[in-house]
Amino acid sequence: MLWRINAAGQKEFTGGTENNDLAARAAAGCAGFTPDDEDEQVSDDPVSCYNCRYRRWVEKSFLCLNPRVTVSRLPA
Repeated sequence: MLWRINAAGQKEFTGGTENNDLAARAAAGCAGFTPDDEDEQVSDDPVSCYNCRYRRWVEKSFLCLNPRVTVSRLPA
């Protein structure tokens, strides 16, 4: 599973901050992926959740805050 819903009801990536393959797979299957500004991108893979405008870093991972991506539409 790529995602979990945290205590605040937010979509949190289960792969943490260092799982480039999983983040790229999630972004490839996401209709809501939008690249962030180039200076904010951290992954060498251009299509990666780590490079998405709607990701917000948290202590051990990131949240998906894209308003177009609902919990039921998140890539598995």
